[in-house]
Amino acid sequence: MSLVRIRLAGWSSRGLIPALPLLLSSWLCGQSTNPLELLKQPTPPATGQITYGKDSLQFGEIRVPSGNGPFPVAILVHGGCWSAKLKGLPEAVTSFELLRPIASALADAGIASWNIEYRRLGNDGGGWPGTYQDLGRATDLLRDIAWRYHLDLSHTIVIGHSSGGQLAMWLVARGRLPKTSPLYTDAPLPLKGVVDIDGPPDLETFRPIEQPMCGGPVVTQFLGGTSAEFPHRYREGSIAALLPTGIRQELFIRAKPAEAHGLLEQYVGVAEKAGDPVRMFTLTGNSHFDGINPTAPDWATVMASVQTLLRNP
Repeated sequence: MSLVRIRLAGWSSRGLIPALPLLLSSWLCGQSTNPLELLKQPTPPATGQITYGKDSLQFGEIRVPSGNGPFPVAILVHGGCWSAKLKGLPEAVTSFELLRPIASALADAGIASWNIEYRRLGNDGGGWPGTYQDLGRATDLLRDIAWRYHLDLSHTIVIGHSSGGQLAMWLVARGRLPKTSPLYTDAPLPLKGVVDIDGPPDLETFRPIEQPMCGGPVVTQFLGGTSAEFPHRYREGSIAALLPTGIRQELFIRAKPAEAHGLLEQYVGVAEKAGDPVRMFTLTGNSHFDGINPTAPDWATVMASVQTLLRNP
């Protein structure tokens, strides 16, 4: 499959640390989406908040469109460089709150959303394996609540932004985990597709650029060591080593920096060779956050992918 070229800026929100002055300048000039303003976008109240564990961060926000359903479902996984907080920014920037605007936009389009909060670096139990276990448990909880909210689980996809894109890609691949893995779940909820918005699909290949993008060795910290120390964690924690999934993948990335763009192209080649249906889009916006801003032009392209995945039989 040929690559689709269309353009975006930004990779992982932890990259705001070294690049914060430049990004602030572009926001002030009105050239890109400001995540602080994104948090202020008015959204109607969610339908409810549901816990999937005992920790205070083990919950999700369910948002259901008006009508009787059944409704297709988009699982939402926020980013933040796998971290609970980024220097100089409010914690909400790395929380489920940042995805409330697209959750509202999805509801307007007749799509229910399950916006997951989860433990990350800096939280007790975050990192390996807790973060993955949280996301798997939250995803499978949809089986228990589908009847209450009139959800059509036969049409369920996952959307991830930034580091949440990497985790969303893992969610569609976890059915291929070995039974010996601490991340293994018997019969995980089947998903029809994944939309990765400006996130790295593979942790090992991201490590060479984690310093400029995230301001530190976040991947090593997230997995508790290097790939030489824990090769199974790198294999079991990223989609690249779990191919083929047989699941449709829609990937969105910025044109620059070239290293990040090149890594995604490299993954697309590997996924295509394995036989997975995958498409790559380069969006037009100037911000890492344009792809999750319903008022930005790039959202229309992302939304088209969402609707395409949900329409597929």
